[in-house]
Amino acid sequence: MKLTKYVHACLLAETPEMTVLFDPGKFSWESGTFDVKTLERLNAVVITHEHFDHFHMPFVNALLEKFPTVQFVTTESVATQLQNAGISNISTESTDSIEIFSKRQHASLAPFSDAPQNIAVHFADYLTVGGDRHDLEESKQVLALTITAPWGSMNNAARMAEKLSPKKIVPVHDWHWNDAARQSAYDQFAHYFGELNITFIKPADGRSFEV
Repeated sequence: MKLTKYVHACLLAETPEMTVLFDPGKFSWESGTFDVKTLERLNAVVITHEHFDHFHMPFVNALLEKFPTVQFVTTESVATQLQNAGISNISTESTDSIEIFSKRQHASLAPFSDAPQNIAVHFADYLTVGGDRHDLEESKQVLALTITAPWGSMNNAARMAEKLSPKKIVPVHDWHWNDAARQSAYDQFAHYFGELNITFIKPADGRSFEV
């Protein structure tokens, strides 16, 4: 499987059979690292929840302009917003290659706001993307790990990943750090998980890598 991270939580996963984009959010879109013109195929878009850093309509519209029949897999609340925008190819249940294994709320946002719906998915029985949660119940061989957030912490991310014990970890949700802080955190995670025989990948935005 080939993966490409496009800033923050946006992740492109490609197999010989299927290409899926996860969480096309505002930070990713405005970074300019994603160019839809270079994408030859897009079968599905997974949106784990409705927050703007995971779901940005200008990003979605750009995808639809090139791939008008692309399927969306998402929560009921996001599905309603997509339907209101005239989009019809939407699923709130598992598909052949995308398994929604958990439908729980986003991590607690109290006292600032309520937590929206959040889906966690497995793709191709190999990659797990959980959205904004540090209480996932399971993981496949590769885990896209939310490593920092206003609602979370590096510590909680590390504890969850250790419990899930994937073979490889791809860090996501790290727009909040500057480059130096990000690299320092990556180094800490790589050292910690290396002692657990878990490979921590240090992605560069817009550059593909094999997992």
